[in-house]
Amino acid sequence: MTLKERIYKDMVEAMKNKDNFKKNILSMVRAAILQVEKDTQKELDDEGVINVISKEIKQRKEVLPDYEKSGRQDLVDKARKEIEIMLSYLPKQLSEEEIEEIVKKAIEETGAKTKSDIGKVMGKVMPIVKGRADGNLVKDMVNKYLQ
Repeated sequence: MTLKERIYKDMVEAMKNKDNFKKNILSMVRAAILQVEKDTQKELDDEGVINVISKEIKQRKEVLPDYEKSGRQDLVDKARKEIEIMLSYLPKQLSEEEIEEIVKKAIEETGAKTKSDIGKVMGKVMPIVKGRADGNLVKDMVNKYLQ
């Protein structure tokens, strides 16, 4: 079963269980997937679906600080719950230790020494962690090891 089929099946299940919150999230994810397919005129494979879900999660994570600053705990809770549901469709996320190990190995392989080499290291790391780690976390980790 593809990831797209699993999302659809879970959305139907949420409808049957009258879980409107989950149904709405999965419907929104499905709409985002269909929009990308329509724009590119290609059917997305699981990797493409993972990219779409990752973008949706990133959007939610970016607005969390704004919600917190404005004191809207209801929106913070809603966004966190949305993120939690969407994360269940992504591959298992890497731990900080695993990311750190990958970053160290990439720095060693590329011979990077200064911050100007960040592009080389990120180019090596991102294909490995794609969909399994937040890009900002990876960037921060690379910056920590490059002087």
